[in-house]
Amino acid sequence: MKLGPSLHRIGNDIVAVYLVDTPEGVTLIDAGMAGQWKELTAELAAMGRSLDDVRGVVLTHGDSDHIGFAERLRRDHGVPVHVHEADAARARGEVSTKPGWGHVKLGATARFLWYAMTKNGLRTTPLAEVVDVHDGDVLDLPGAPRVISMPGHSPGSIAIHVPVADAVFVGDALTTRHVLTGADGPQPAPFTDDPDTAIASLRRLEGLDVTWVLPGHGTPWNGGVEEAVRLVTRAAAASGS
Repeated sequence: MKLGPSLHRIGNDIVAVYLVDTPEGVTLIDAGMAGQWKELTAELAAMGRSLDDVRGVVLTHGDSDHIGFAERLRRDHGVPVHVHEADAARARGEVSTKPGWGHVKLGATARFLWYAMTKNGLRTTPLAEVVDVHDGDVLDLPGAPRVISMPGHSPGSIAIHVPVADAVFVGDALTTRHVLTGADGPQPAPFTDDPDTAIASLRRLEGLDVTWVLPGHGTPWNGGVEEAVRLVTRAAAASGS
């Protein structure tokens, strides 16, 4: 799906992956689930691109539903995979996380689990190697993505600001579709390690002049960064998280 001249998305509102397309090549933001590989190659072909044009992957964090096909790209195609140093062990499968599920609705949760099963999301291959990134880094990748540290969902969660895409990619720093309840609109993401820190980290997005706030789960948001932060903060207060 094309969102803008340099911006594409694969997947759906359950799990999304983004592609930044520039004359220098393609940068992927997150790698979804392993079974989204065919969608990746199909989208690249529709863009007039191929896997050879992918210069790097930047992970918003190291959870399994964001690293899906990253190791395949790294191992088979030599594509470097970047992740914040605080989530490197998580992405390599060296850290086991078991966050609480919180409030769930049967239908929405069943759809998420079914999608994960059909996309091979329950058998994710960890990364054998990663490239560490840090807050403030501007990466030597198409679009010159800038790293914004957003601890909370995980210790190494980041947002990625890409001016050429007119977007900030936020991973699970917030969501616009809660995969366990089906609730729509900007709100805290489930499976968050430290909810209070995650909300505090949202202040780091304020002042960004971008059209798109793009989460790993949910509808692309183009209602402004400040409004997204306000709505997430309000939802967190209402839920007591």
